[in-house]
Amino acid sequence: MNDNLTDAQNELFEWIKNYIRDFNHSPSIRQMMEAMGLKSPAPIQSRLKHLQEKGYISWQEGRARTLQLVNDLVRKNVPILGSIAAGGLIESYSDVSEELDISEILQKKNVFALSVNGDSMKDAFIADGDMVLMEPVFDQNCIRNGMIVSAMVPGLGTTLKYFFRKNNQIVLEAANPEYEPICLDKDLVSIQGKLLAVWRKV
Repeated sequence: MNDNLTDAQNELFEWIKNYIRDFNHSPSIRQMMEAMGLKSPAPIQSRLKHLQEKGYISWQEGRARTLQLVNDLVRKNVPILGSIAAGGLIESYSDVSEELDISEILQKKNVFALSVNGDSMKDAFIADGDMVLMEPVFDQNCIRNGMIVSAMVPGLGTTLKYFFRKNNQIVLEAANPEYEPICLDKDLVSIQGKLLAVWRKV
């Protein structure tokens, strides 16, 4: 038994570990309720919250299928979702094409990687061909001016740029003076991730 868990928390944690081992994906709240003999989701959600606070799992509250075991995260490869423009705009990424193993340097939930195409961020030491490791952004208001983000412009594509908020506009600025800033209404820009690290093979 894990010393800092209650009996109920430990029972759920051990069941989740076995389920993920057997089925290779996380269980639903309903499945957890049935396994624990509960008729309400509230006790399950409470136990999951405590397991997350104590560092045993990672999950997005209300979305059980996002649940991951923290000890497994350090061994899990990060999906490479495609390429991102560092010049003009290109078609947005979609399917996972391969995986990038960064287990020894990074432990973050839901991290994804993008391959950089172009030189618009070269003065930020992000070169053509680099891999950028991104943390998903679920609340655009949490992005601070000057952060490097992957931004999607509907109908145009996704680009890697510095983020600035100016009144009701979003300004996406390159780290290369040869590129003009992209200025758009805030409702037209979707921030998909913020930069965590740059991976370069030498």
